[in-house]
Amino acid sequence: MALPMACLAAVTLVTACGTSVSNRDRLLYDGVPFKAKAKPIDKKTDPAAFYVEIKGADRSVEGARQAAHHAGTKYCVVTYGSSKIAWATDPSDETAPLTLTDGRATFQGTCTP
Repeated sequence: MALPMACLAAVTLVTACGTSVSNRDRLLYDGVPFKAKAKPIDKKTDPAAFYVEIKGADRSVEGARQAAHHAGTKYCVVTYGSSKIAWATDPSDETAPLTLTDGRATFQGTCTP
């Protein structure tokens, strides 16, 4: 009876450790972790056209741009197998204007073959 309980306790401990480590291993952009989500603008008509929303972009504009570029590239690679993107406003272009709304930045792009 003690052995099954010890195994259960060990499995629970290992499972709990896995979730806390992943939070500490989040990617940093300009030293700041960002929540970046890339989603299609209209999945039914043109799933190649997407937008990326960066929460907390006011913490680091440079980091927000890096996070947007990474999220867009990941979206296109997963969805189309290509990292080529035609950006409406390229997040890598530091001279491009960046509009913040409630601390969020949004970029749009289209995955290209």
